Amino acid sequence: MEKHRGFPGRLPGTDFQFTIRRGHKDGIATEITERVRYPDRRPPDKRADAGFMQALWEQFGDQPFVRGNLDAGRLSWLFGREVIPAEDPFDPTSYDALLKINVAVARVSFPEIDGMR
Repeated sequence: MEKHRGFPGRLPGTDFQFTIRRGHKDGIATEITERVRYPDRRPPDKRADAGFMQALWEQFGDQPFVRGNLDAGRLSWLFGREVIPAEDPFDPTSYDALLKINVAVARVSFPEIDGMR
């Protein structure tokens, strides 16, 4: 499992996790699934999504990246919209799966993120 050096482990001042410390012993990662973000989500949850997207953008930009130690739960809130598979076929249970930011969708969803404009 690739560890993304310099990537924040969590949203500062909160318990919203962005990375995991170690992978499963069997080498199969928690599956990434597409989660529905309802408009009435709590403000802290929305800040966590924006903070995670900001960290992804600063670390990877518009380039494909390996899932590695990124938290499956946090990725799932963005998956299928702002974060999409960068390979076909895509294995949602692989630590080596390639992902990328769908910049056009991310700009609309998170207009407050600098550098994405």
